[in-house]
Amino acid sequence: MELIMQINDYINGIVWGVPLLVLIFVTGIYYTVRLGFFQFAHPVFLIKDTVVKAFKKKDDPNSAPGELTSFQAAMTSVAAIVGSGNIAGVATAIVLGGPGALVWMLLAALFGMSTKFAEVTLGIHYREITSDGSTAGGAMYYLAKGLKQKWLGVLFSVLVIPYAFVISAVVDTNSIALALEERWAVPTLATGIVLALLTAVVIFGGLKRIGQVSAVLAPFMGGLYILGGIAVILLNITQVPAAIVTIVQSAFDPAAFTGGAVGSIFVCMRYGIARGIYSNEAGLGTAAMVHSGAKVDHPVEQGMWGAMEVFLDTVLVCSVTALTIVLSGLYDTGLDGSVLTMRAFDKMLPGNVGGLICLAALVLFGFSCLISFYTYAERASEYIFGGKSKLVIKIIWIGMIVVGSQTTLGFAWDLADTINGLMIIPNLVGLLLLSNEVVKLKKDYFRNVGVTKQ
Repeated sequence: MELIMQINDYINGIVWGVPLLVLIFVTGIYYTVRLGFFQFAHPVFLIKDTVVKAFKKKDDPNSAPGELTSFQAAMTSVAAIVGSGNIAGVATAIVLGGPGALVWMLLAALFGMSTKFAEVTLGIHYREITSDGSTAGGAMYYLAKGLKQKWLGVLFSVLVIPYAFVISAVVDTNSIALALEERWAVPTLATGIVLALLTAVVIFGGLKRIGQVSAVLAPFMGGLYILGGIAVILLNITQVPAAIVTIVQSAFDPAAFTGGAVGSIFVCMRYGIARGIYSNEAGLGTAAMVHSGAKVDHPVEQGMWGAMEVFLDTVLVCSVTALTIVLSGLYDTGLDGSVLTMRAFDKMLPGNVGGLICLAALVLFGFSCLISFYTYAERASEYIFGGKSKLVIKIIWIGMIVVGSQTTLGFAWDLADTINGLMIIPNLVGLLLLSNEVVKLKKDYFRNVGVTKQ
């Protein structure tokens, strides 16, 4: 294990070097410019076309191909990204990169909104309708069909399978198990077994059941956590300005706020961007696999959800976590992961209610990831091995949840970072080469819906 960890650390250092950080920012900025800064220029339309429309639109099951309504597809994707990364991931980013990691996380997210918009749009545009009427789509399809590079689609799918297992089956389970052990001394193995059984009930019901559960779970869990964060801010409002100053200054001088533990801006940037992408998946191409099942008439209609979910995940939920941790001052006490976030909420809210809110959110976030992330592994294995592989993936997935409850936290996060980085490279290259297609689709949709400034 020691040797494996050393090898992974070496690869991680290469993967998350300056070139990848530059590629991530350049892709986000490039798409933001080419798409007319739409996430900044049309925020009201973005909200109306996603959140507001979800409560107004009545989906006609015969109007478009797909297994899920637009809202169910979006909430399944949100359920996948709003997970342990928002609670444990943000905590590790601050511990390893200092409070300023939040600044780089937010900057990457704001530009990443356009990147994820492009991913989801292309995922719908190049999706395929299978013989049974279901849909198949994702980054592997636009890499193979859009770029006409089948091998890139296969490579991406090969990376997705271990990515999904490590990111969710291992990391999410591990975060829940450690939190319950810390709070109520629940044996980690018992947590793993219960989560495995509950997950099995949902995933054996197919994509429709996953979408139905996610459509209920995602808004509830996100709302609960954000309300807890609002309570922290209101009850400690006089300390908030100083906390914001600490976060901003630490982004450019992390050593001054971490006692020298974080020695450079690059380290601060690396962990802020890496954990942010781990959370919102902008640039990974994975969310396109879930969104491709949406019943929509135009690819951009679902692409707008791609941008919105990055905002909801990182700008709102991750910021709540980071601000609470910085306000608590516990980020340099040796605590880490979900335990640090729970202790921070406990300290900042009276009566230990904060820790209970955080724990409830962590369990709900993590479980939602376990059922929604499974679709990533299923779609990728189906692309490579065909539909018969689904049962095998289900069985392995359930088994890995139990294994994940017994995994070392630090190694799990490091391995997740490595696989993240390896997946990003082919996807971002594909996005850059297919940008003309995205711009064309965006202009066509905005013209159809009457948005004059495109």
